[in-house]
Amino acid sequence: MSRNHLYAQHFLRSPRLVAELIGHSNIRKNDTVYDLGAGSGVITSVLARRCKQVIAVEVEPVALKKLHANTVHHENVTIMESAIESLRQPVGPYKIFSNIPFNLSSQVVLQFTRLASPPKAMYLIVQKQFARKLVPGNDHFTSLLSAQIGPWFSVRIRKPLRKIDFTPPPAVDTVLLEIKLRETFLLEADAQQNYDQFIERCFSQQAYFAGLKRADVGISVDKIPSQLSIEEWVRLFLRKSNA
Repeated sequence: MSRNHLYAQHFLRSPRLVAELIGHSNIRKNDTVYDLGAGSGVITSVLARRCKQVIAVEVEPVALKKLHANTVHHENVTIMESAIESLRQPVGPYKIFSNIPFNLSSQVVLQFTRLASPPKAMYLIVQKQFARKLVPGNDHFTSLLSAQIGPWFSVRIRKPLRKIDFTPPPAVDTVLLEIKLRETFLLEADAQQNYDQFIERCFSQQAYFAGLKRADVGISVDKIPSQLSIEEWVRLFLRKSNA
């Protein structure tokens, strides 16, 4: 389907591919799953055959009409007419499987990982460059967002996609990204606000980061913020908090 430029999005062509991608997730038959920016319902329809309930979120009028028509026979699909950023807090355990507009990737990740009841897992189709900056690793730089969500969520790339998998084909490489709630948090949930402020200050104020006694917690003084592991960020935050 075509889409108004205000809602720019690249849609997956094949339900078979969607089924394959869902097979790379931990979505199970008793799950409630949100499809954010559901479009005409390609992902929603496949999810409806794989899980207990699907909440399809869409706001663009032409897409909504097609979404209703394409999911009318799925009794376990609920359509919510809402922008993603305006979506109210989901109730009960849930997961997310979505092909969101690429320009909303950071916003969606931060929005849902900071809810009082975050998803058990998020599966998002995103730009490869964005995903790599979100996945901790020693072979590349990571982002502020990666450091912020790391104590509570594990992140990994599940599968690369091809440009021809989409309509229209994107100009960039894309992947299926998994963001999963950790079974054991590295920090308490009530530390999130102070931790976020600490991370933001470290990334934005070079002098502040340089003044932290990193060597005291086993962190090389040669490292810049985008080179620290999640475990190093946690140690540094706890030392600063307890100083």
